[in-house]
Amino acid sequence: MKEITQIKGDFFGKDIITLDQFSSSDIQFLFHHVGQYQEIADTNTLSKTLAGYIITLLFYEPSSRTFGSFCSAAQRLGAGIIPVQNPQAVSSVSKGESLEDTIRTFASYSDAIVIRSKEAGTAQKAADATYIPVLNAGDGGASHPTQGLLDLYTIYQSVKRLDNLTVVATGDILHSRTIHSLIQGLSLFAKNTIYLLSPKELRLSKEDYKKFSGNGIVIKEIFDADQIPTHAHVWYWNRIQKERFATQKEAEKYTNRFVLTKELLHKYGNKNLMIMDPLPRVGEIDEAVDQDPRAYYFKQMRNGLYVRMTLFSLILKRL
Repeated sequence: MKEITQIKGDFFGKDIITLDQFSSSDIQFLFHHVGQYQEIADTNTLSKTLAGYIITLLFYEPSSRTFGSFCSAAQRLGAGIIPVQNPQAVSSVSKGESLEDTIRTFASYSDAIVIRSKEAGTAQKAADATYIPVLNAGDGGASHPTQGLLDLYTIYQSVKRLDNLTVVATGDILHSRTIHSLIQGLSLFAKNTIYLLSPKELRLSKEDYKKFSGNGIVIKEIFDADQIPTHAHVWYWNRIQKERFATQKEAEKYTNRFVLTKELLHKYGNKNLMIMDPLPRVGEIDEAVDQDPRAYYFKQMRNGLYVRMTLFSLILKRL
């Protein structure tokens, strides 16, 4: 098994499997370069940075934002793409081909592979099977590192720091890979506190609670909206991850347990609060909140394009 390689200031040729690979300085280095790629995207400039490169997008699980932003990021940098959505139906996976052989196949045609799967650990298995960089676009409920990076960038843009923060994350804490990655990212910076608001049945696993707490972040589990601190810098709302449940009936027991409304925002929010959501939205935020200037989830989505453009450039070329 290939060891997960620490970034240590050098992204070139590295897999991106988990935020555990990053230090705070690695994240600051990444963010230092994001501005130039934001300018490329926002001015509709077609860069030739990755002209001649091919990137495979291998998505075993449905996606809109992650798939779309990776596609756009590659093409805006001049790279070609091999887009494979639902390989179980449209590739040799349907004939019983193993993950490893599928990865080796697309590695023969491309310079990097972006993979999403419903099974935790799939990205690492993919990285073990090939010599080209593999980027984890979400594996099961475990990790979504590029989402974590764009979330941190969104906070950094607004608050101008990533330490001494109070964050409230709400929803399906147990199964949410985006919340897991957010906790990992915040753990890299000093004096951060995260309140995890969820039904008791969907709290962090004991293993994850122990692991994350050991990384220096203060974790406070709360189970009622009345416990939301009014001084928070960020509210990170998220849906119930219905695809992670054994049955839809079980998932429906928790759906819309905590809905962000204008009334809730008035009661517990503050004027400098950021409201974030990795989306898709499935009832967890009332659409009336969209017009509030504290709603950052669409800016957050756009930031994913800039961060992924930067990652592609750093990984495939030495800047």
